[in-house]
Amino acid sequence: MMFDKIKILIDQLNIDEITDERKEILNSLVEYIKLKKSSGEEVQLNFICTHNSRRSHLTQIWAQTMAHYFNVPNVYCYSGGTEATAMFYKVAETLTEQGFQINKKDESANPIYEVKFDEQVSPIICFSKTYDDPFNPQTNFAAIMTCSTADEACPYIAGATKRIPIRYNDPKAYDNTPEMEAKYKERSLEIAREMMYVFFHYC
Repeated sequence: MMFDKIKILIDQLNIDEITDERKEILNSLVEYIKLKKSSGEEVQLNFICTHNSRRSHLTQIWAQTMAHYFNVPNVYCYSGGTEATAMFYKVAETLTEQGFQINKKDESANPIYEVKFDEQVSPIICFSKTYDDPFNPQTNFAAIMTCSTADEACPYIAGATKRIPIRYNDPKAYDNTPEMEAKYKERSLEIAREMMYVFFHYC
């Protein structure tokens, strides 16, 4: 069963807050999922940002969580960057506060995190990697571009059957400021709301 705190948070999200312009962008992902499911194929989504440190992890985790929440099977979410750095610690802190159970597996410069939203479901494995890392799908996936820099730097993603730009403002702009905690929470909730819209409208 999904952890209570996450379920309560999801139940409080309001997709009507999403603008029509933004829904039009998200509908490209809805249609991709519908196409794959109608043909009986797995849905592989690779969320891509420059450093694979903040937005790409948040979208990967919330998309996988919403697929489970709406009981959409055979959805597999990944993330990557144009370069590898590390998942930023504030992402893990923010998601923990929102109800996820996160286990940091090592203390390397690029640690591996196990992220759980349900006791009975295998954890999401998160670490910073390039989008074409062997851990990620190499063919038959949608490349979801979550930042303008990665979108512009990678005009072609090998193996992707669809490229969908769904860009988010970078909470990094608020690092080491009094607004940092609020802005990471705000970005996580924005992404949660939009991934909820995607899987709600698929259903």
